[in-house]
Amino acid sequence: MVDLSKRRLFSRRKVDSSQIRLPWINNLESFADDCTRCGKCIESCETKIIIVGDGGFPTVDFSIDECTFCYQCADICPEPIFKPKHEKPWQAKAQISDQCLAQQNVECRSCGDMCEPMAIQFQLRAGSVALPKIKLNECSGCGACVAVCPTSAILVSNA
Repeated sequence: MVDLSKRRLFSRRKVDSSQIRLPWINNLESFADDCTRCGKCIESCETKIIIVGDGGFPTVDFSIDECTFCYQCADICPEPIFKPKHEKPWQAKAQISDQCLAQQNVECRSCGDMCEPMAIQFQLRAGSVALPKIKLNECSGCGACVAVCPTSAILVSNA
């Protein structure tokens, strides 16, 4: 008989701490050991942004929609891998790359329009379009700005 609990010893990989897993994860380093990949979080996500990721583990895909911080993924999980809801969900923040249309002098404010905490503000420039600036202390990392970006210039990560 094979002891399945020891099989993980052969498949351990370094966890990419910049990748967004799920909100309120207690310990990202032990997530691969603690998550049973049951899929209940995927089924319960109200915006359907939790998908099957690398190794069958749940991960967040902001190209689909945003995280509403509903806590349903944590509530349904049978494993003790989540922090309480009153704690900060994650350290994730949005970053805007040079692919941004405003960087190319094309007017676009779709990310700012979607940002509920108004963490994305636009800095006016003489003779050019306004550039988006992220107030990192106000960014919740919800990802609402990602799916609406026409050039995929926004990334939400823990980095």
